[in-house]
Amino acid sequence: MKTLEDFTDFYNTTLLGDLKVLEQERRKIAFKLSCVIVAVLCILGVCLLIWWKRNVIIPALIAPAVICIIAGVVMCHFMTKGYVARFKSLVIQRIVHFIDENLNYDSDESIDKTTFMLSKIFTTKPNRYKGDDLVWGKTGATEIKFSEIKAEHESGSGKNRRRYTIFKGLFFIGDFNKHFTCETVVLPDTAEKLFGHFGQKLQSMNIFRGQLIKLEDPEFENHFVVYGDDQIQARYILSTSLMERIVEFRKKTDRKIYLSFVGSKVFVAVSYTKSLFEPRLFRTLLDFEPVREYYEDLQLVIGIVDDLNLNTRIWSKQ
Repeated sequence: MKTLEDFTDFYNTTLLGDLKVLEQERRKIAFKLSCVIVAVLCILGVCLLIWWKRNVIIPALIAPAVICIIAGVVMCHFMTKGYVARFKSLVIQRIVHFIDENLNYDSDESIDKTTFMLSKIFTTKPNRYKGDDLVWGKTGATEIKFSEIKAEHESGSGKNRRRYTIFKGLFFIGDFNKHFTCETVVLPDTAEKLFGHFGQKLQSMNIFRGQLIKLEDPEFENHFVVYGDDQIQARYILSTSLMERIVEFRKKTDRKIYLSFVGSKVFVAVSYTKSLFEPRLFRTLLDFEPVREYYEDLQLVIGIVDDLNLNTRIWSKQ
């Protein structure tokens, strides 16, 4: 596995030259965006001033204000679109290939909604779904695929419209190293942490899941709750060593993580609140720190293969 020292050398010898060119482009775009934002704020300020002086909403002011906001948003989008595409091609794609040259990258593609639901991790079907930054290929003996995902559910209409986020973060799929026919889901344990033994009762009453599966690893049980449709196969999948590895991965990420084992594949969802691989328009590209973050986030998810020991093939699955 590549080290941070290796990546620092790669940054200085391969990335830095293109980052300097992109930095010039970023500055120009940041200046233009600042001008657009100031212009929009000035126009809105004039509209508000007229409204405040006359203490009445003048219909003639509403249209220009709305048009101004829409025009500003559209201009910002088109000014940044090409820059973002070039950044991802020159920086993110190269970092992916640096970590593992057998992996492919497409900034516009993502894990599709059907696959997202096939994981059985989330029971609510999203009606708003988008993603980007798809990475796929074979690392060692394991086929993997992952991307950023934002899945939301929207209900109601008008003033009663409600929207909540089902999941936002990195969604990973990999070949598992054992054959199985059952479905097993590993979720963050919130009920037992909040309510103790009563939380255990709530877990067992979850009608949207399969059987509650109790395991013999106290630390694993402290972090996760497991549901499945076959107690024996669930224990076959979640061996003592795998439970230890999942706990270590949870500590390493320090984030909510969800796993499922369906169709001889492992699905892993790692929650994030931010967009991971987008360039920061109002921050210099010549600072190593944000580029290091891109590398570490990619290394984290690609490293799931090693963290869960997926390349070690069981005799029944070669």
